[in-house]
Amino acid sequence: MVKAWRELVTIPTYEIGKAEKSPMFLEKRVYQGSSGVVYPYPVIESIANEPTPHEWNVVFLENEYIKVMVMPELGGRIQMAYDKIKQRHFVYYNHVIKPALVGLAGPWISGGIEFNWPQHHRPSTYLPVDSTIVENEDGSITVWVNEMERMFHQKGMAGFTLRPGCAYLEIQGRVSNRTPLPQTFLWWANPAVEVNDEYQSVFPPDVNAVFDHGKRAVSSFPIATGTYYKMDYSAGVDISNYKNIKVPTSYMAVNSKYDFEGGYENDSKGGMLHVASHHFSPGKKQWTWGNGDFGRAWDRNLTDSVESGFRPYIELMAGVYTENQPDFTWLMPYEEKQFTQYFMPYRELGVVKQASKDFIVNIEAQSLPKGGELVTFKVLATSKQETRIILKNKQGEEYYNKVVTLSPEEVFEQTVDVRGATMNDLTLSISKTNHISHLSSLIWEAEPDEIRPIPDAAEAALSPEDTKTNDQLFLTGLHLEQYRHATWSALDYYEEALRRDPNDVRCLNQTGLWYLRRGRFDKAESYLRKAVKIWQKRNPNPYDGEAIFNLALTLKYMGRQQEAYELFWKSTWNKAWADAGYFEAACISVAQGRFDDALDELNRSLIFNTCNHKARALKTTVLRLLGQKEEALAWIQESLCLDPFNYGCRYEQYLISNDESLLTTLKTMMRKSCHNYNELALDYQQAGRSEEAHAIWNIAISEGATSPMTYYYLDHAEEAEKVCSDYCFPNRLEDVLALENAKVKNPKGAKAPYYLGCLYYDKRQYDLAIENWELSAQLDPSFPTVWRNLALARFNKQNRQEEALEYMEKAFHMDETDARILMELDQLYKRLQKPHQERLDFLQKYPSLIQQRDDLVLEEITLLNQLGRYEEAMQKLDAHQFHPWEGGEGKVPAQYQICRVKLAERLLSEKGKVNSEKIDDAISLLEQCLEYPHHLGEGKLYGAQENDFYYYLGVAYEMKAEANS
Repeated sequence: MVKAWRELVTIPTYEIGKAEKSPMFLEKRVYQGSSGVVYPYPVIESIANEPTPHEWNVVFLENEYIKVMVMPELGGRIQMAYDKIKQRHFVYYNHVIKPALVGLAGPWISGGIEFNWPQHHRPSTYLPVDSTIVENEDGSITVWVNEMERMFHQKGMAGFTLRPGCAYLEIQGRVSNRTPLPQTFLWWANPAVEVNDEYQSVFPPDVNAVFDHGKRAVSSFPIATGTYYKMDYSAGVDISNYKNIKVPTSYMAVNSKYDFEGGYENDSKGGMLHVASHHFSPGKKQWTWGNGDFGRAWDRNLTDSVESGFRPYIELMAGVYTENQPDFTWLMPYEEKQFTQYFMPYRELGVVKQASKDFIVNIEAQSLPKGGELVTFKVLATSKQETRIILKNKQGEEYYNKVVTLSPEEVFEQTVDVRGATMNDLTLSISKTNHISHLSSLIWEAEPDEIRPIPDAAEAALSPEDTKTNDQLFLTGLHLEQYRHATWSALDYYEEALRRDPNDVRCLNQTGLWYLRRGRFDKAESYLRKAVKIWQKRNPNPYDGEAIFNLALTLKYMGRQQEAYELFWKSTWNKAWADAGYFEAACISVAQGRFDDALDELNRSLIFNTCNHKARALKTTVLRLLGQKEEALAWIQESLCLDPFNYGCRYEQYLISNDESLLTTLKTMMRKSCHNYNELALDYQQAGRSEEAHAIWNIAISEGATSPMTYYYLDHAEEAEKVCSDYCFPNRLEDVLALENAKVKNPKGAKAPYYLGCLYYDKRQYDLAIENWELSAQLDPSFPTVWRNLALARFNKQNRQEEALEYMEKAFHMDETDARILMELDQLYKRLQKPHQERLDFLQKYPSLIQQRDDLVLEEITLLNQLGRYEEAMQKLDAHQFHPWEGGEGKVPAQYQICRVKLAERLLSEKGKVNSEKIDDAISLLEQCLEYPHHLGEGKLYGAQENDFYYYLGVAYEMKAEANS
């Protein structure tokens, strides 16, 4: 029996601080080997020091064997997964919500199973998502969570299913590109598991090598024999054992043909496995903070001790359509990718050798005292079933062949005399007796003994100038776009190719697409027109229709609908662009009131892509407008079975039936999110249906689910100017059109050019960004954020340092409650080499602001150290609880050590005044440098260089000996 229910659960929670209201343009930030850009999400940079009770809305899902808790308010993560047979949590259950600054936008929590998409860590990992519960015809229940992410406007769903009598958690994933532009994504399911010295990660037996992020480094596996993460493993170290890894370490498997990975507790005999087809889920990864002081500090940042003591964890991550980080896959316009993953507890088997969603197997040889071998195999089934188990050699000689009934309650174990056969000669198969095909069997065979080569680490790309061919320039540019490179620009490679060959059609298309993504429609058109002309020079029906489609899309955004319509149809002559081309053509047909044409085009589109959920919703609209309401309602039911979060279909269902309860359900599912309402309304707007779009936005207004963009979309520019600008970070191409329209309709409005400047700056179109911010500042000189933004542009893009300083000072003095701007102003003073004393005097005018931010506290301490005021620095540092960002470690301990070393130096160097007491004080200070107290928020990294501390300790002890002699 499966059941699911919603419940309010009180969990001790370390609350997060208020999000920064200013846009964050972290253009060259590297995060998980890829771009760390966070815009249009706000950043949160503070965490409470103490927990408070917090009521969370959760969803429980339970059957005979497993109980799961899902948290829609925290990204839809699984917070708890409990094995009812062994009575243990088979993923790490964090009993507190204790975020640390690990996520892309700040807060991130450990434990459970997190889902990282469209990149790692997921930008919305600490934000609420949509959820619903679906009871399936077979008695199973699925808890669905859903999100329309804001960075690339893709849609991700995860369905958590428990089936009657099955001891596994099934997770259905669906990732959709709701835009007309190619996008990229990765998906890593990120389960955490509790570890100790007896814990061992379980990778498939064919994994002989593992890669670091970006394949920058490689190691043999499981026995590492070289240098990996700066650790010397030359003696041969088993890095599958948690206890042997002393520093933060990732490793990702290389080219496994198996469908499983997991981990095993050799002491408690419990484990966790992930199972999914390696054809779409090749990613198998372990991550640890490291079994050392550094790792323990991060564990403390992320959880609290319990009665049994402190519990470290590792992550055993499973990548879908990805095998490394970063390793992104393309998702074409309106494409959806679907996949299924299974997570399951197991016990008493040891290190698993083979697994599927139905069976988990281990097999081992044991030597007899008088020679020869016996073979013992253990099998655990995830449901009760009758199976045939056969153990035989490669020549077909059978040693075991029986029908047995397996179940999750008991591990089946058998020891067999294989009459001298070696493990390499054996095959073990387990098959369901009610299945005929051998494909339903789980088959184990030993891996061959030959030594396989270790693959090479990746090599950095050459600069555009040093890249030899246009082919490589094109492919390198495409790679940089696909992997969202943090510091190199794809455009540099495309432009170099076009410098060498102005008619390189691939780079013309990609350059046009690059500008289209950034709202530079005029520039995009020129490149794309040339690409199309070249493609059609010899043949009006070219092999590839991409440039035609991209040109059509550009023209559509420029308001040239009829030209675009003709080209969209032409793009459908190529199958690759047929579904997107027909859908875009249908949108124009609907806008022009040609509903019969639109229905034909939508049906054509859906033949090629039945999971274009926007097309499904628009077909419902067209059927309603044609008066075919019964057919529309049937189509809605079919569509909602595919995607219960198809809000377009749900709204159409309400429009057709006038059933207010359906509208109430829709509003509940959309949870007062302005982003959800914008997505739905813009879907209608894309097809020219302003009536429905405006109705949706008016519902959003009644629900209090608005932002300034709500009113810009409604063409209410003057009203939009009055709405608070905090957290409004537009980034859509539709936003370009809405804001440019507002500038025309309301030329005195300062906020529209401000928002447009933010959009263009994020898209690296600095000329337009600066032009719009200058206009905004001219129209409303009293708005501090526009001056702050202009200061960033003046300093970072125009090298106009004096103006940058003037504008940043103006921004801060307009609002002296903004601690973030104080930090940015101080950093500007630092870059301009303002004297330490002047910086400190200025900062200390704002003690309450300093206390709001760790970086300001640290900057004050650093300045005190630089000015020789070591006692004050030490006092302030020892009185503050720090919350470091992952990757920013080392700065706080450095200041902690500097003030102590300098004070010790002072004590040991006072001429004629050094006595035994002062020497003891110096020794105490120096010994403090060797251990990091918990309030630093950091631990000491294994292998830390401490020669200077030991040198001074030697000097101190030598002086003490002399003083006592």
